[in-house]
Amino acid sequence: MARREKQPVHKVVMTEGKRNIVHQLLEEYDIQTAEDIQEALKDLLGSTLKEMMEAEMDEHLGYGRSERSDSDDYR
Repeated sequence: MARREKQPVHKVVMTEGKRNIVHQLLEEYDIQTAEDIQEALKDLLGSTLKEMMEAEMDEHLGYGRSERSDSDDYR
């Protein structure tokens, strides 16, 4: 049996807008190495992920972080 050639799952098209964003990120974070990219991503995504997780917890519990619920238990 012949091996089938693997097809890319998702082909990314580099639009002018995406290119501008990449250039701005390179300037803002002075990216020179892979480690610089990791630090930039931590900075960009860290607070976003935290906010998403807090919103998910608020939805799960039915009240916000500093709000009191109807019960005596609070966070």
